[in-house]
Amino acid sequence: MDTIAERGLDGLTMAGLGRQVGMSSGHLLYYFRTKDELLLQTLEWSEGRLGAERSALLSRPGTARERLDGYVDVYVPDGPRDPHWILWLEVWNRSQNADAEARARQAAIEGAWHRDLVAILAEGVSRGEFRPVDPDRFATRTRALLDGFSVHVAVGVPGTGREQVLAHVREFIEQDLLPRP
Repeated sequence: MDTIAERGLDGLTMAGLGRQVGMSSGHLLYYFRTKDELLLQTLEWSEGRLGAERSALLSRPGTARERLDGYVDVYVPDGPRDPHWILWLEVWNRSQNADAEARARQAAIEGAWHRDLVAILAEGVSRGEFRPVDPDRFATRTRALLDGFSVHVAVGVPGTGREQVLAHVREFIEQDLLPRP
């Protein structure tokens, strides 16, 4: 993951990666077949770690708003060149030429994020913590907002650091989701 984040997939060679991890390029190709497969499996591994973090977040006691804030915190990159987000950028860049299986695997990852957000929103609506929004529609809009801001953070667009993005997202939630006094 760090090598892909540092060099990008185009700057990665199987021979170079093999030297880094103490394997031959042939051995790597045996397991991954292509660099695109290596990328997707690395993303799946990274997402598995974040998925466990999200699951713990969803199961802890507290308000739906606290869980939503935690979800956003896990979602937004730590800063420019965040390895997890660089993986996503690489996958999205290659997805237009990906086969149906690779697209389905990517959709499964994105679907898990979406379902978790829908669950948080539905809980908040049912408890009266949030306005009566359609959780699926609101999750779609929120993830689009998070994705757009997160790309800016990951590539280092000036003025869109993590703290600025978190402030924008808090404002969006307060204006569009929290009940009005």
